Parts: sequence; structure tokens; C-alpha cells
Amino acid sequence: MRRFGISLVIFLLCLFLVFLLATSSVKRSSYYEEDYYTRTVSRIDSISKSISSGNDSLKAGFARVSITPVLSSSDNDWENGIFTYVPLAGYGARKGKPATGIHDSLFVRSVALQSGGKLVILVTADLLIMPPQITDTITLILSKRGIAREQLFFSATHSHSSLGGWGPGFIGKQFAGRPDRGIQKWIVIKTCESVLSAIDDLKPAEIGTGCFNAEGYTRNRFIGESGTKNNDFCFITIGQINSKKAIIGSFSAHATSLGDDNMEISADYPGYWSRSMESTTADIALFFAGATGSQSLVAEGEGFGKAEWLGEALADSLNGVLKGITSTGRPEFSYVSLKMHLPEYHIRLTKKINLSTYVSKKLMPMPENVYLQALRISNMVWITTPADFSGEYALQLKNALLAEGFNCNVSSFNGSYVGYIVPGKYFYLQEYESGLMGWFGPNMGDYTMEMISRITRLVTGSDNI
Repeated sequence: MRRFGISLVIFLLCLFLVFLLATSSVKRSSYYEEDYYTRTVSRIDSISKSISSGNDSLKAGFARVSITPVLSSSDNDWENGIFTYVPLAGYGARKGKPATGIHDSLFVRSVALQSGGKLVILVTADLLIMPPQITDTITLILSKRGIAREQLFFSATHSHSSLGGWGPGFIGKQFAGRPDRGIQKWIVIKTCESVLSAIDDLKPAEIGTGCFNAEGYTRNRFIGESGTKNNDFCFITIGQINSKKAIIGSFSAHATSLGDDNMEISADYPGYWSRSMESTTADIALFFAGATGSQSLVAEGEGFGKAEWLGEALADSLNGVLKGITSTGRPEFSYVSLKMHLPEYHIRLTKKINLSTYVSKKLMPMPENVYLQALRISNMVWITTPADFSGEYALQLKNALLAEGFNCNVSSFNGSYVGYIVPGKYFYLQEYESGLMGWFGPNMGDYTMEMISRITRLVTGSDNI
């Protein structure tokens, strides 16, 4: 009996030591005191000297490349997009099961914009996110062609029924299925092809921008009617002189028309929007997922019918607005890309205790190349973020910029992923977005918002944002 008591004490001591090593207390200190903050501010100070704005003549180039896989029961040839197993990314409830068929096609779409000596490429794919390790490989390949990461403005449509096989770590596997190097290489090669083709297509062009209210198509899923939301559908319209046209659209409703019971590959409602625009108005239509944090869609119908209804409703609304848009061949043009330093992981267990950074890294690698970006085109400021960015935060940015005479769009999934960025006041709620996906502590939202405000001042020249 005495030996059992000693063994129990030893076991409890070991359990206590494991708990101490695996957990830590949630930090509540000001982020102004943290090393990650001062290092990021130092980066802003260094890049601010190189930011310039001009209104030189514009050139634009467009490209669309298919990433629709061929599902085969026997062959596996990633170079030709043939796979025996393609998990659907988007819902952990699927448990990494493979797609059973293809409902509609997937694409990577790119628009290259060149003004004076400045070149940027806006790139979006019919994927859940732009996975960090894939973006890093794309960046490495394109750097050999003289294209820097700072010039690439990524996004994804955020379809929850698209290609998986790219998720790093335990958590990545839950949402994207088991990793598959072939699928990853396929996405990398096709994205590089899209970017380079868009650059090769550069021709003199005119550009216009705008936003319209699409309030009826989204809601605040986080705290319901008591919460605010970003209702705008924002867009950039580009026309090559006497040649092709492109539309870039962005909306903040989650692309979840299709639930976890769907096992067919699809681009969800953004795919229907792109196809509708490409059949009526543009040669190529790119969809950037907006500030999807806290916002879900509102649409009629079920399943694919629901996706079609919303995609075509947004396209019809946009086509009506485009008739009144004025374009220019010499827009005010500037951009900035800021590499952020991150806090330690704060993956929560309770309101006061989170997993240690060491254990968190075992579940999910720490993102390394994390950027905030801002592109100014005349009176439009197009901001990209590495997260499911809060619709409430986006609304704050839009209102601040509107007071200075600018429209604003905030998009998500710009090539890295740091979970959900939501206002710090929600950090302690036991909700999916804050409790499970708020990975970097209660200060992450305010810290990110300050950095966005700082880079926005650089491209606008206004100190009041």
C-alpha cells in the first residue's frame, strides 16, 4: 500500500511537470513593451524612405491557369494534375476524406499592374487559403525572375470545398487532409505560370475602382445582431486599350454555401461569381476573400443552388454599378509590403492558460514570412492580411479612410496564415474564432491594426488614419 502511495505521488509530480512545460499563462502586458513590436516598427522606419507615389501611364496583364485536378483510380502524375487521392480542405469534420468528383473548375488568376518603375501582381486561387509553405516556394522560384515577395499581393477565394493536401502540422492536417507533395508542387507550378503569363501580357491600360453596399448578403456570425459588419463589395476594373478586360472583386462573406457533407470539388459562390462576370463583362474575373472573420453569407437555396444564387446576385449587382465607373490611364499608384514579427503562440486552453509555444509549434509550425500589404490606386486603398481578418476591424479601417477621401478594401489569406484576427475585447469569449483560432493572444488584433494604419499612412500621405 505504501509503495502504491509513493508511485501515485511520483505520477502526480510527473503530470504536474508536464503541465508546467506544456502550458503558460496568457500574457496581459502592453505590446508596446514587446520585442516583436519594436522590430516591426523598425522595419516600417526603414521602408518608409523608399515609398513613392506617382501617376505614370499604366500597363496591365492578365492570366488564368486551371488547377482543376484529374481524379484517377490508378494513375498518379502530379505534373499533369492527375491524382489518386485529393482531400477536400475546409472542414475538420471531413477528417481528410478524398474528393469523390469535380463539380466545377478551379483556377489561379493573376493581374499584373505596372506604373512607372513599379510592378505589382495580384494573385488569387480557388483555395481555402494561400498556404505559407506553397507561397514561400512560389516566392523562391519567382525571385529568380526578378520578382520579389513584396510585389506579390496574394489572396484566395476561401472555398471550403477545394484542394487539400497542403496543411503543415497536426492542425493543418485536420483542415486540409494528409499532406501531399504532388498537390503542393502542382499548385506552385501553376501559380508561377499564372504570374509570369500575366507579366508577359502587359499592355497599356486604364483602371477604375469602387465599392457598393451588399448588406443583404452577409451577417455577423460571431455575436449576431449586436455586432457590426463590413457590407461592401469592392472592386477594381481594368481594361487593356483595345484588348482584354479584367475585374477584381472582394466580399467578406465566408465561402461556405457548401457544407462538410459535400465531397465534390468546387469554388463555391466565388466560382459562380467569376464565371458570371467572365460570361458578361470581363475576360478574367478574380475574387479576393474579404475580411471574412466574423462574417458568413446570406443566400437563398441549398448546396450548389445556394452558391449559384449568391455568386450571380453579386455579379448582377456589380454589373449595374460598373456602368457609372470612370477609368484613368494614369492613376495615383504606390504600394508597401511590411514583414511582421509575431508574438509567441497563445493557443488557449482556458481564459488564463494557453499551450506553451514549444508545444504549439509541434502542432503547427510558426509562420515565418508574414506580411501586411497596402496598394493605392487613385482613391482606393487595397489592404491584404495573413489571416481570417475581422469584418469589424475592416469597417473601422474603411471609415477612417473614408474620412480622408479614400475607399478601402481589406482582404484575407495573403500568403501566410496566423488564424483569426479579431478585436481583443473578444479574446476571452469561448467561441470558435477567438477561443480556438485566436492563436497569438489578446494584443494581436490591436497590434495588427496599428501596423496597418502605419503602412496605410505611407501610401496615402495622410497622418490621420
